[in-house]
Amino acid sequence: MTLEQLRIFVAVAEREHVTRAAADLNLTQSATSAAIAALEHRYDARLFDRVGRRIELTEAGRLFLIEARGVLARAAAAETLLTDLAGLKRGALSLAASQTIGNYWLPPLMRRYQERHPGIALSLRIGNTEQVANWIHETSADLGLIEGEIDDPALGAAQVAEDEMMLVVGKDHPWAGRAAIQPAELADSPWVLREPGSGTRSIFEGWLATVGLSPRQLTIGMELPSNEAVRSAVEAGAGATVISRLVVATLLRAGNLAAVPLPLPKRRFYALRHKERHVTHAERAFTTLLEES
Repeated sequence: MTLEQLRIFVAVAEREHVTRAAADLNLTQSATSAAIAALEHRYDARLFDRVGRRIELTEAGRLFLIEARGVLARAAAAETLLTDLAGLKRGALSLAASQTIGNYWLPPLMRRYQERHPGIALSLRIGNTEQVANWIHETSADLGLIEGEIDDPALGAAQVAEDEMMLVVGKDHPWAGRAAIQPAELADSPWVLREPGSGTRSIFEGWLATVGLSPRQLTIGMELPSNEAVRSAVEAGAGATVISRLVVATLLRAGNLAAVPLPLPKRRFYALRHKERHVTHAERAFTTLLEES
């Protein structure tokens, strides 16, 4: 049984006339009759009685007409849904982002996206870079945004932005107000760092290696699972940290934290997706927004 056969049956049933139905469907009379005959033969059920030149529905035909109309209505609804998805009128997009991106950089972009495509429901999961990569690998999120590079052949990554990293301390820290600091002095202060697996931690440890230092040479007083916890601990005088300017900008302006000049590299933000996943219209539109920004 095909949708085309159902359409022909409904047209004939509503008109009670094969020739008129064929004309309205732009089919030949023989093709229309053959479709009805095929249904009746396939299911061994008479759908119409032939009364002279007229036809009329049998009891089986009347019952079948109700179901046939329902199937065609559901098919039309499915077609409308696909059309809406293609036109970004309806749909959903699940995002995953590492903490700095998810808490500071991404929300304004999500707002712009929803202004453009209000019918697309956005959701966001936040974790560290390693967690986001795992979510994308498991396809539990459509698109990931991370703060470091990932070595996973199943995932594709494209740079979408750059972020400024800073060495910051509390306003009463001995380094506050310093015009410069040498890498060898970094061991003189306790440190507050993000947990291993975070993009922020990876960037800092990578930079330490370029100046001949190891994380083991630092006194790491605290390892904390969020940027906000790190920021608060440093503000309270727990030590120094390296963190994104996005996270500490307001406290720097207020004077609660002090930036210490250090030639840290900028880090890159990457959009991450599974190479084997189909790219939806909603995802493609978000990628376009990232490219614009």
